[in-house]
Amino acid sequence: MKINDIFSLKVRVLDRYILGELKSPFFFGLVAFTTILVAGGLLFQMADLIIQKGVSVGIVIRLFVYYMPRLVVFTIPMSCLLASLLGFGKLSANSEIVALKSAGLSFQRIVRPVTVAAFFISIVAFIINESVVPLSERAAANVMKYEVLRESAPLFTQKIFIKEEGDGVVKRVIYIDRMDNDTKDMKDVTVEEFDQGRLARIITSLDGKWEDGSWWLINGAVYEISKKTKEVGLLFKFDRQALRLNLRSEDIENVNREPDEMGIKELLSLIRLKERLGESPGELWMAFHLRLAVPWACLIFAILGAALGSRPQRASSGVGFGFSVIIIFVYYVIMSFSKALGENGSLPPAMAAWVANLVFLAISLLLCSRANRLG
Repeated sequence: MKINDIFSLKVRVLDRYILGELKSPFFFGLVAFTTILVAGGLLFQMADLIIQKGVSVGIVIRLFVYYMPRLVVFTIPMSCLLASLLGFGKLSANSEIVALKSAGLSFQRIVRPVTVAAFFISIVAFIINESVVPLSERAAANVMKYEVLRESAPLFTQKIFIKEEGDGVVKRVIYIDRMDNDTKDMKDVTVEEFDQGRLARIITSLDGKWEDGSWWLINGAVYEISKKTKEVGLLFKFDRQALRLNLRSEDIENVNREPDEMGIKELLSLIRLKERLGESPGELWMAFHLRLAVPWACLIFAILGAALGSRPQRASSGVGFGFSVIIIFVYYVIMSFSKALGENGSLPPAMAAWVANLVFLAISLLLCSRANRLG
């Protein structure tokens, strides 16, 4: 066997050894951080449901299971940070980092297996956040509504309010008192049309329906509001009239859904819907880009933890755990500020969602550069 082959074999063994040092801290962090989040809020909510509202233990357990995927996705980046911090801290305390550098390996090469593993963990976190979390959040919402609050499954959607805007000015407001969820038949429809911000016409209809891909108003009347006297006058009555509404029947059901209950495709569909109506979908764009950005915190935190852990200092696992909590806290504070700026339009949502990642990536690369020169 050639010398290069022997060296390559030893490097692969080294990669497995480094990942082995990180495996236990990673799962420890996953359990510990999840437990803290559960004890910090979810456990009290579950106890309140049992004691105050008399909800059965079986329903509470189901709710607990449905809420867990979101907590796990939230704690995976924390666990990556803790694993790298403790794993590389142990390697540094045993002078193994110095020995590896003396053998001619750069810190970037030493941290490579961690980077590759964290990359795949980020992909797994994204898949969970995109597929499992929306379903579990939707299931939890249904349990709360129909089993905890004892609401019956709705046959009708009531009090539907649709506002269409253009150039920052309201163009039309549509109010539907009730819509059958199966047939899409509507009752008591009122349409207010505006002209340069002034209410110009009112259309009322006793009934409406979704038919052959179009909305129709049945048995209604059109009223005009005088620009000078502000008096309301009847223009004409109608038996059947088309309602110009650039919405499909299923779009109306999705207008009031929470972003956490939707996947990326559904979020994009709702964003396009809001844009067609002239509404600002800033919060939805922010939710969309955060769905893409947050999972990659796993990769960034893994690199950051490796760089910090490799510094020539001895620290206990308790100190490493506390340090991880502080770093995560700072990360989410930055993300909260950037999210607020993205939602109100001060920053483009795509930029605002990645600000925290970019800040910590820059810090991680700087620390990695310094770690390469230490020892």
